Amino acid sequence: MRPETIALQPVIEAERFDLRPIRASDVGLIALYTSDKRLAEGTRAIPHPLPPGAAEAFVARALSEKRDEDIWVMDGAAHGQAEVLGLVSLMRMDRDQSEIGFWVAPGLWNTGHASEAVQAMVAANPHASRTLFAEVFQDNPGSARVLVNAGFDYLGDAEAWSVARSAKVPTWTYMKKMG
Repeated sequence: MRPETIALQPVIEAERFDLRPIRASDVGLIALYTSDKRLAEGTRAIPHPLPPGAAEAFVARALSEKRDEDIWVMDGAAHGQAEVLGLVSLMRMDRDQSEIGFWVAPGLWNTGHASEAVQAMVAANPHASRTLFAEVFQDNPGSARVLVNAGFDYLGDAEAWSVARSAKVPTWTYMKKMG
C-alpha cells in the first residue's frame, strides 16, 4: 500500500455514538478492554495476557501513514457514554474490497452497539468498496448475527489462528456486495 493512497478517515455518525478515527488518547481504554480474556479470545490478533505496550503499538500502527487498515473508535462521549466503546476496522484488500472487523467493550455486549457500528460503517462505505468481507469465530454467534443484520451473506467455513487461544479456530466467512 502506497502512503499517497491513504485518505483522511471521515467521522461517521450513528444513533448512540460517533465512529471517529483513533487517537493516541484512546490507548488507556483500548488496553483496559483488550486485556479482557473473553474479548481477546474473540479476535485473531489480540494476545492474552496483553503485553505491556501492546495497546500503544496498536494505536501507533493505526495512526501510521503506511497503514493498510483504518480504525474507527465508537465514541459515545457526545451521548453521555465513554469515549471508547469499541472499535470498527476496515482492512484494504485488492480489487476494491475491504474486510471489516469489530469488537465492543465487554460491558456493552448484547446491547446492539456492534450492530449499530457495523451498519453505520456499511452505510458510509468509506473505502468505496465493491465488496466487504468479514470472518467470525464459530463459537461467537452474536458476532455472526451482527453481520447478518447488516446484510452480509454467509460464504462458508474456514479457520483462523487466534493469538490469544494459541490455536486454530473454526470460522464463518461472510460477504456483502455493495450497491
